[in-house]
Amino acid sequence: MSAPTRKMTKAEIALRSYALTFPESTEEFPWGERVIKVKGKVFLFLGQPAGGGLGFSVKLPVSSATALELPFAEPTGYGLGKHGWVSATFPSSDDVPLDLLKEWIDESYRAVAPKAVLAKLEAAEEPRQAKKSKAAKRK
Repeated sequence: MSAPTRKMTKAEIALRSYALTFPESTEEFPWGERVIKVKGKVFLFLGQPAGGGLGFSVKLPVSSATALELPFAEPTGYGLGKHGWVSATFPSSDDVPLDLLKEWIDESYRAVAPKAVLAKLEAAEEPRQAKKSKAAKRK
């Protein structure tokens, strides 16, 4: 199916861009909604609720219980919630917590990505983590 013709929100653009930085991530449009996949497996659903704003779903095997305590989060429908999927909805007037949602995207990607692909991500992270620890030792 083709890309939705509706205008994306700034938050949706930022989250989409972030998700596509992960190794082997791709964008598809099943059901007319935007999803980001790794090796054919969805790790992020991005959509727009009927009233506008942002709709967002990710797999959170580690932090789903904490996420579900937030007022904008609920278990994802269609039985996905019992497998750690969490959906968040933000009316267009609300501020979207981009940093938190990016952490959730990271967790979801790591939960869904095959081990070989995850190894690429971890290899790319090693030089950044080494720089951080060197900087911390200097302080």
